[in-house]
Amino acid sequence: MSLDKEKIKHVAKLARISVDDAKVDSLTKDLNSIFKFIEQLNELNTDKVEPLTSILNQSLRSRKDEISDGKIREKILKNSPKKNEEFFVVPKVVE
Repeated sequence: MSLDKEKIKHVAKLARISVDDAKVDSLTKDLNSIFKFIEQLNELNTDKVEPLTSILNQSLRSRKDEISDGKIREKILKNSPKKNEEFFVVPKVVE
């Protein structure tokens, strides 16, 4: 896959990103280099390679689920402009 300047500008417009004309050349070169590397990776034969969840050869340790409020409720509510006892008060959104 190859990108040209017009495609870069089009994608930037769709993403609502402003790209200077001076940087389009550099961006085109960089993205084409990235796509070229991805194409090289796609050519690799990975049929006999098992997927990894970790580089370590051990299963994940389980831990007991414990419910905790973190003991910081007062600190959190202190940041709220409006509160009612232990809860945030927010403006009504749905009528």
